[in-house]
Amino acid sequence: MTVSTPMMVTFCIYIFGMVLIGSIAYRSTKNFDDYILGGRSLGSLVIALSAGASDMSGWLLMGLPGAIFLSGISESWIAIGLTIGAYLNWKIVAGRLRVQTEHHDNALTLPDYFSSRFEDKSKILRVISALIILVFFTIYCASGVVAGARLFESTFGMSYETALWAGAAATIVYTFVGGFLAVSWTDTVQASLMIFALILTPVIVILAVGGLGNSLEVIRAKSVENLDMLKNLNFIAIVSQLGWGLGYFGQPHILARFMAADSHRSIRSARRIGMAWMILCLGGAVAVGFFGIAYFQNHPDQASGVSENSERIFIELTRILFNPWIAGILLSAILAAVMSTLSCQLLVCSSALTEDLYKNFLRKNATQRELVWVGRLMVLLVAVIAIALASNPNNRVLGLVSYAWAGFGAAFGPVVVLSLLWKRMTRNGALAGMIVGAATVLIWKQYAWFGLYEIIPGFLFACIAIVVFSLLGKGPLAAAAQRFDAAEAEYQAD
Repeated sequence: MTVSTPMMVTFCIYIFGMVLIGSIAYRSTKNFDDYILGGRSLGSLVIALSAGASDMSGWLLMGLPGAIFLSGISESWIAIGLTIGAYLNWKIVAGRLRVQTEHHDNALTLPDYFSSRFEDKSKILRVISALIILVFFTIYCASGVVAGARLFESTFGMSYETALWAGAAATIVYTFVGGFLAVSWTDTVQASLMIFALILTPVIVILAVGGLGNSLEVIRAKSVENLDMLKNLNFIAIVSQLGWGLGYFGQPHILARFMAADSHRSIRSARRIGMAWMILCLGGAVAVGFFGIAYFQNHPDQASGVSENSERIFIELTRILFNPWIAGILLSAILAAVMSTLSCQLLVCSSALTEDLYKNFLRKNATQRELVWVGRLMVLLVAVIAIALASNPNNRVLGLVSYAWAGFGAAFGPVVVLSLLWKRMTRNGALAGMIVGAATVLIWKQYAWFGLYEIIPGFLFACIAIVVFSLLGKGPLAAAAQRFDAAEAEYQAD
């Protein structure tokens, strides 16, 4: 394959810009609080776009359009479930979590928050939650590396092995250098690029096929089932796709954005911006896959790339339909999606290793400078492991994401929600919820009972375990209950 000079130049400029932002953020990173949570200084716009960009990984521009292209509009139930879940997460969790983490010893991480919220002197909650983060996030990071590798492989004709390192390198650099501020600032740029690409591309595809009406006729002529929201779906299949929305309550990289807000008052404006961005992006991703059916039905001679791997549909349409300079910008949106999510995941893994394990068990008196550098080294360690996991060229982005998403949603989601809404919840309840949720996902995934997505039984069983084990023991300690009440009063006051 001949490498397109405009695409190469565009990619290089984009990557240089992200690394430059990382170097600027480096100067603003004075302590570990800055490196991990940006000093709780993010405003509404940055919170909204950073939360959206960190959420919507390469799955948005590769996995979802690829699923729609293969199966038709019926795969969009996932997008509906995600939209509902994201809104409820903003509405119920975001503001409360911002206030509660500040009142509970200014917690910087989820394990930090759990330990303080439940007065866990044994530190078992911290260890278990940190291990869950490391296991599922390493898988999640691998999905981002796979998506980046597919992009570089398709665009520049690299071997998959070389593309793995090329796709991950820039993300590792700016995350290593700039920490949370670099990740959040670059997320804002990347979210803008993603929404531009996902609005423009389907419009051009529709025009290339001959307009909206003609596009729908071509899709219908190929198979009328492509227009059927219930195609080959029973009740369990629909519930499984909608169940993706449950995952939002337990995603550490999204929850970290709420914790980093300059105030819980910023959350309301951020919710409006974030939901508008998300709906437009999901709609655009569905449209790319859907109208891509019509384009490649009319141009079967150009369909070899998507026939080999449907997750390349956005890449192939962009390369075919756009001027190389514009294509380079649009394909940078995939890199943006990959980099924004991967960087957040690397940072959360780093914080779990540094704050929750290294500082608490190995070096309690570590200086702030030492913790920042240990955090940077942990970014490198997790990245190398993720690249190793992604080394199989048969990996699919959507499959890796669904597993990690379910793991976090079931292990942390019920614990986060109930810890913010139910004062009576105890340490034993939280521990039981985490273990039951994570174990259910791991076991259910292996046996695939009833064809039900593992997040649903995992979330349900975790909720039951939390309530049962909390009620079996004594109530929360007085100090923890007072902090909970003070935080809730502050939240309700506004």
